[in-house]
Amino acid sequence: MGRTALGRTARFRSESGWERLSGAGPAATDPACRESWPAPTPEIDETTTGSRVNKEQFEKVRSAEGFIAALDQSGGSTPKALGLYGIDESAWSNDDEMFDLIHQMRSRIITSSSFNGDRVLGAILFEQTMDREIEGKGTAEYLWGIKHVVPFLKVDKGLADEADGAQVMKPIGGLDDLLARAVAKGVFGTKMRSVVKVADSKGVTAVVAQQFEIGRQILGHGLVPIIEPEVDINSPSKAEAEGLLKDRILAELDGVADGQIMLKLTLPEQDDFYADLVAHPKVLRVVALSGGYSRDEANARLARNHGVIASFSRALTEGLSAQQSDAQFDATLDATIQSIFEASRT
Repeated sequence: MGRTALGRTARFRSESGWERLSGAGPAATDPACRESWPAPTPEIDETTTGSRVNKEQFEKVRSAEGFIAALDQSGGSTPKALGLYGIDESAWSNDDEMFDLIHQMRSRIITSSSFNGDRVLGAILFEQTMDREIEGKGTAEYLWGIKHVVPFLKVDKGLADEADGAQVMKPIGGLDDLLARAVAKGVFGTKMRSVVKVADSKGVTAVVAQQFEIGRQILGHGLVPIIEPEVDINSPSKAEAEGLLKDRILAELDGVADGQIMLKLTLPEQDDFYADLVAHPKVLRVVALSGGYSRDEANARLARNHGVIASFSRALTEGLSAQQSDAQFDATLDATIQSIFEASRT
């Protein structure tokens, strides 16, 4: 039997027992298919999800196969993303026009027949993307309602200057208001990025402490935070930095009283280095950034890290072009999604 739309079926306990929440069709009533479904997972309650979390989305993120598409390029990285897509800076004369073009690119990806919840678990959005529409629906509403892809929101405002071999996040003004808007628009979780450049204990501690402090604020709004303390792939002390980072994350996880967080980490030098984080009861899922690796290199590294799934940005859009016909675009995206999906299944 083929896999369901979610890979591993998303279910939660209701009064009538275990119910399948998606993947409707003949498989829903086929006894042979039911026999292949995984055994029930522990019952979901507010201590794991938070009181406002959509439980179907939570279960999909927790247990389904697939990966998270990172479509959250901010103002600073948008010109480069458009350039790689075949649109140079002469195509716009101000920021509004630039953001219109990047929204068109993101909309083309999201509306493609190749992009749906069969292989893509979630998508991370830039704030302006969340506030815009796709085919007459809010972007988050379209992602979940039409594509069955769980929406996340990038909430950080960029990086502070480097200190102690790391860059913490700039202050996030108006965060509570932004989180309230995200909840109202049907967003499931958030993402925020810091960077570790070298193995400096003071810098790593500052990065992780800030991430978890804001993560607890996000949990208070009923959203699931993706904590992203990136280790620069060009760091001269990358493996040592990863060791410091893992130790600090494990220490901070003890302070997560309610709910679960997600982690977005650089693919490590040692395979399965983050296995204890993958298995940690306070971690919903561990995802990996491509971090500047080519897609082939990122996929190869990812496949060697069991239980970790992709959350790629540049590696996802690599090879896509504004000049491609719709058929060419869809075929390229389909091959890319399949390669990242396969690497995320180990």
